[in-house]
Amino acid sequence: MRSFKLLRKVRISSWLSFKEMSFGKKGVFCLQSTQTQTFSVVTCLARASRLLCNSITVTGPPKPPRRRAAGQRRGYSSRRGRGRRRSGGQPGWRRDVGGAGTRSTAEEGHIWGSMRRTAFILGSGLLLLVAFWNSVTWHLQRFWGASGYFWQAQWERLLSTFEGKEWTLYIIGATQVPSLLFWSFNGLLLVVDTTGKPHFISRYRIQVGKNEPMDAEKLRQSIRTVLFNQWVISLPMLVFLYPILKLWGDPCRRELPTFHWFLLELAIFTLIEEVLFYYSHRLLHHPTFYRKIHKKHHEWTAPIGVISLYAHPIEHVVSNMLPVMVGPIVMGSHLSSITMWFSLALIITTISHCGYHLPFLPSPEFHDYHHLKFNQCYGVLGVLDHLHGTDTVFKQTKAYERHILLLGFTPLSESIPDAPKKTE
Repeated sequence: MRSFKLLRKVRISSWLSFKEMSFGKKGVFCLQSTQTQTFSVVTCLARASRLLCNSITVTGPPKPPRRRAAGQRRGYSSRRGRGRRRSGGQPGWRRDVGGAGTRSTAEEGHIWGSMRRTAFILGSGLLLLVAFWNSVTWHLQRFWGASGYFWQAQWERLLSTFEGKEWTLYIIGATQVPSLLFWSFNGLLLVVDTTGKPHFISRYRIQVGKNEPMDAEKLRQSIRTVLFNQWVISLPMLVFLYPILKLWGDPCRRELPTFHWFLLELAIFTLIEEVLFYYSHRLLHHPTFYRKIHKKHHEWTAPIGVISLYAHPIEHVVSNMLPVMVGPIVMGSHLSSITMWFSLALIITTISHCGYHLPFLPSPEFHDYHHLKFNQCYGVLGVLDHLHGTDTVFKQTKAYERHILLLGFTPLSESIPDAPKKTE
């Protein structure tokens, strides 16, 4: 009886597919091309297979019904309760010919259905990701290749201008360009931090009510420390970096890197920074080092952009500079890659500390929560925090729900507000 119902479903499904594919809008039979007919057959087979998968959960030949001995009580209900004991035993289990317990049909169907849905979602997501990545890289490579002669010509013009003074060109590219971008971005943020205007930016503040008003003396002292770290510590380190890079190859060599090579470098730079920053940062949270070194950076429990480089000199060397510098050393990078990487690293760390969850920019909720609680979220990407379990408390908060890319203009503090505080 079950097989007959299944066959009937398959035949009705095939007939519906045939009707859908073979008749036009007015109900007139249409001649189809070979491709369309093939698609109709595949559609019928797919529907039949889907019905079979959903209907059949036990493989093998059907088992004969078990006869009851004379005087034996029925252990199962005759209709609706099949597969479940009326008294005693566990619901959801049934007896086969051998008397062993097996999972019920409903439970098996649920498990296999979940597995099919999971495989479909993962497979579709992977295909979409690959297609999207190929499309983006193709368009960027096309732009890069089309304008490659232009950038190469500009680079060769710079080399001819600084001929014999490549060291000066390196200093400009590795220190001055990233610093200019850093202070340009932070200058705009400082206007918002100190005045609260424009409102369409200040309304995205993460820790509402903090730094209002801004402590002017504390801010001036922080800016002086940042300038000291940049010019007295970072500049000599980057000058010393130049002869190290020369051992692997001239960073000011004439040929620019290809677009795909730069993407590979960027991925390796990011991975190295994540590993080195996480472990050095977590080491600085050891009570001995925290009290003497890292506590300075945590004076700002509600961070602002400029304090991303506000740190003790030892911390600035170990946790700010080395994780960013090791990548170009390992890869023997070109000056163009170094300039873009240093600039990107400064912009990202500024966003992580800015205190505003702005639309279409990476979420700063992760590191902002670290400044608020101190013992969570030590890394940059959060990968090592997940592996070491140093983000478990963060994942139970509203801040974790807000840790997404904001694609609208409604502040997440309004759409996902914090739970009301309990009043005694």
